[in-house]
Amino acid sequence: MYQLVLLIHIFACVCVIALVLVQQGKGATVGAAFGSGASQTVFGSRGSGSFLLKITSLFVVIFFSTSLIMNYMASRASKQERLVVLPATPAVPHTSAPVQPAAPAVTPNNIPR
Repeated sequence: MYQLVLLIHIFACVCVIALVLVQQGKGATVGAAFGSGASQTVFGSRGSGSFLLKITSLFVVIFFSTSLIMNYMASRASKQERLVVLPATPAVPHTSAPVQPAAPAVTPNNIPR
């Protein structure tokens, strides 16, 4: 599922880039004033602005939607708890060195004379 959303995301990204590069900037009408009047006849007399703007907007909405979907899918996958089962080890009693008896306390009766 993630790969399908990623594929749609990449396709929308490429389409947005291509459509933005195809659109004319605001200074493109200056060229028409100096003799290149046929600059907008490919898409009709109104130009390509409204058609390309609508298609670009559609792909931008698809791009942002797939971005949010992929973010949700990635965060959900990282929050899943993974239970790690370790093999059971037998309880081995802790062996320590034998305790030495404490030295007898020196009392006045034990002092050699």
